[in-house]
Amino acid sequence: MIKQAKLILLRHGQSEWNKQNLFTGWVDIPLSLEGIEESVEAGKKIAHLPVDLIFISSLIRAQMTAMLAMNHHQSGKIPCIHHPHEGKLENWAQVYSEKAKEELIPAYLAWELNERMYGKLQGLNKNETAEKFGSEQVQIWRRSFNTRPPEGESLEMTAERAIPYFKEKILPHLLNGKSVLISAHGNSLRAIMMYLDHLTPDEVVHLELATGSPVVYTFHGKDWKKDEII
Repeated sequence: MIKQAKLILLRHGQSEWNKQNLFTGWVDIPLSLEGIEESVEAGKKIAHLPVDLIFISSLIRAQMTAMLAMNHHQSGKIPCIHHPHEGKLENWAQVYSEKAKEELIPAYLAWELNERMYGKLQGLNKNETAEKFGSEQVQIWRRSFNTRPPEGESLEMTAERAIPYFKEKILPHLLNGKSVLISAHGNSLRAIMMYLDHLTPDEVVHLELATGSPVVYTFHGKDWKKDEII
């Protein structure tokens, strides 16, 4: 590596449906007021860390979190979402000032980083669903590795899209010394941490990520090691 790159993983702040205890999945729900505050606090925690690129899921709660967090970054740079292969949205969004370009941080949206799709559970209250199907069954749907909810994705299926995207699109930047912020979701980030920390399927299902709480890694030798956030 050219230099020690930082990798910041940030689960989005509390969403309106987190607040209501509803299964959200791919339903595109924004942050709650508490989630906005969590995102701001997360930004303050990582304000001193380098950020050269940003990768965000295609869901608004992750996008809001990234933008709110970066408002507090010490670089003063502005995230700018790029839209490769999106026709006029790509072609007409050209920046012609070199000075302006230097003040931007490229940000990319990726559905591969989206939350696990919860199928027919989406929009249902978690407590009411446990009463209907049994708490043991709901726990299996939520916390097992390879069991999927009705017409939804398992954590294993989420990992099958999130990990290849990380390895193909994000890891090369890190290995070239670029520091990266990923703003995404509990399950897509758990999948990436499974890869980074060499976790087994049994270990990853016990991994919990709090909303708006960043996890930071630095590359040491052949492995990624978690940093303590001061």
